[in-house]
Amino acid sequence: MILLRKLLFPFAVLYGLVTSIRNFLYDQGFLKSYSFDVPIIAVGNLSVGGTGKTPMIEYLIRMLSEQFDVATLSRGYKRQSIGFILADEKADAGTLGDEPFQIHQKFPDIQVAVDADRKNGIEQLLSQTKKPEVILLDDAFQHRKVKAGFYILLTAYGDLFCDDWMLPTGNLRESRNGASRANMIIVTKCPETIDEIARAEIRKKLKTDQPVFFTSIAYDDSVYGANSIQKVNEIKNTQKLLLAGIAKPKPFFAYLQHENDIVLTYPDHHHFSENDSNEIKKQAENKLIITTEKDYVRLRNHIPDTQLYYLPIKTSFVAEGPIFDQTLLNYVGTSTTDR
Repeated sequence: MILLRKLLFPFAVLYGLVTSIRNFLYDQGFLKSYSFDVPIIAVGNLSVGGTGKTPMIEYLIRMLSEQFDVATLSRGYKRQSIGFILADEKADAGTLGDEPFQIHQKFPDIQVAVDADRKNGIEQLLSQTKKPEVILLDDAFQHRKVKAGFYILLTAYGDLFCDDWMLPTGNLRESRNGASRANMIIVTKCPETIDEIARAEIRKKLKTDQPVFFTSIAYDDSVYGANSIQKVNEIKNTQKLLLAGIAKPKPFFAYLQHENDIVLTYPDHHHFSENDSNEIKKQAENKLIITTEKDYVRLRNHIPDTQLYYLPIKTSFVAEGPIFDQTLLNYVGTSTTDR
């Protein structure tokens, strides 16, 4: 696979040229970007998957919804529907996509919408009787048709965008220069023990004047099923089946895994077929099945509730969390007042 990616380097150069021309046309106004009279925060990355966008969106929801009416908008990757959809009591992972449905279930008091056309999605949200006071755009850093008021760029510790290459040789969706559009950069999935010296080294590597923050993934100390909760330290040494269909599942497995566990890995956003479900149940043999929160919303109607559990995660700031919070609150508060 590595050799193939190197052989495809000429295509990476071509892909980089195409995306650079597209960005140039937007920067110069030849392609139109649309602004809206509402604070819009776009969360995204330069690379393909695995930077922790959903935990960051959830962090922003928790922080902002205490003071503002919040809405989220994403394209609803791999959903089985088209056009604009606003989540309601009939919504499921098929109509919204796994991540938006996960957010809808966790935060029923906010508006959760999907639309591949972000401009239309924002217009539809603003036409609702209850207009949102702030809109969070999930995975929209390259969606230049909409001009957000604030851009948060995520890059994963150990897989920084400055060390990567363009697709298909690497995993970058656009040139590293695209980072200049961000208002701030967050290095995600850091070790909780990362010190100031290591953080300074990363800032130096990124070669940016923008504020750089550092976060880690905080795993819950319990796993959750439809009708019960179990402590991780009580089940870790029992034989179970661990299952993940996410971009980078190793930390999830490492947190839960015992040497006798069965481990199943699927592609990111995998659609679990009936055959998949039957195979999972066969391998589990009535053992506990523990999966990610994103996979749980797609599996829960196919696996018995008595077996299926998920492990929640949260974004946790290693340092300067209050500064990050105040920066975002200042942006949204000022923008709302200006309106």
